[in-house]
Amino acid sequence: MSGARLSALATLRGQIERIETAEIVHQHDRVALGHNEVDAVLKGGLARAAIHEVFCEGRQGTTATGFVMGLAGRVSAQRPLLWVRQDFSELEAGALSMSGLKELGLDPRRVVMVRAADVESALRTSADALACDALGAVVLELWGETRQFDLVASRKLTLAAQGSGVTGLLLRMAAQPLPSTAETRWMLRAAHSPPGAVWSAWGTPRFDAELLRNRHGPCGRWIMEWNCDECQFSEPKAYSQPVAAAPAHRPDPAVLAGERRRAG
Repeated sequence: MSGARLSALATLRGQIERIETAEIVHQHDRVALGHNEVDAVLKGGLARAAIHEVFCEGRQGTTATGFVMGLAGRVSAQRPLLWVRQDFSELEAGALSMSGLKELGLDPRRVVMVRAADVESALRTSADALACDALGAVVLELWGETRQFDLVASRKLTLAAQGSGVTGLLLRMAAQPLPSTAETRWMLRAAHSPPGAVWSAWGTPRFDAELLRNRHGPCGRWIMEWNCDECQFSEPKAYSQPVAAAPAHRPDPAVLAGERRRAG
């Protein structure tokens, strides 16, 4: 075997050893999302110091963005959050709304936005950010299929996250899942919100979240409701529907039935 191959093999073995060691160190460092069934499947919650992928169709971009914001709010633990976006993402999906963050119960002052000109710049920025243990989470948003994000690029992000303890969240819009080192992989769709109060323009955010990959447990699909006040997910609540009042000009059926029984 040539010297170059031996060196490459030694490097690969070292990377695998670092990944396995980091998994042992951080395997119990999880944060509960609030949804009991999801937390049980995830062995207590979403793993920190790992990479998690969230996929969606292009028309579901707003839904997936809201879901990622919720995950980031849970794992960042009041520390700064760095959000890296391609310029193309903003052209397709529009700018992120800081007032929207506030509506979800998250503090927009903790969010630092970075716009990258291309995929290479976005990946390089995200890897550097994940190596900074002063951050709580790093979100990398990529639009469409891209050959630059392959298994090697995914492994680099995973190693950086495991080395610093920072959680990485990859938001992939209009893209198909490919092999990666991600801890979990989700597919997001919009779910119907429950009826809100009369003064409210919309109901509580609800997500149709499908867990496609879970490295340490089973997968599944759930409706996850986001509680904006408590900043956590939960099972969907049962909301009672209003019952239409009986028309005033018609007699009550129960009264009529009683009268028939007495007459009989």
